Amino acid sequence: MNDFDMQIFAVIHQIPYGKVSTYGDIAHFGGFKGYARQVGRLLKNLPEGSTLPWHRVINGKGEISLKGEDYQRQRKKLEVEGVIFNQQGRISLKSYRWQG
Repeated sequence: MNDFDMQIFAVIHQIPYGKVSTYGDIAHFGGFKGYARQVGRLLKNLPEGSTLPWHRVINGKGEISLKGEDYQRQRKKLEVEGVIFNQQGRISLKSYRWQG
């Protein structure tokens, strides 16, 4: 595991229950401003059964970036934590965004 991976995982572990953060915020808080896509790639390749709260990371529009079954799995995990989605499937970043 390299420094980038360790820093990003450390930041994601800090996101509180019922809060979300964006890929861009995670990159910034980890000291890698501008590396949002790399954060997404890293999360996409998590091993099965990871305890990292990956589901709390969404895109900058307040949306889940995943599709299909993965989208449903992430949305369900967030809803269990009390995160509310509007009719367009967006999360209010004003209400739920973790500020690190």
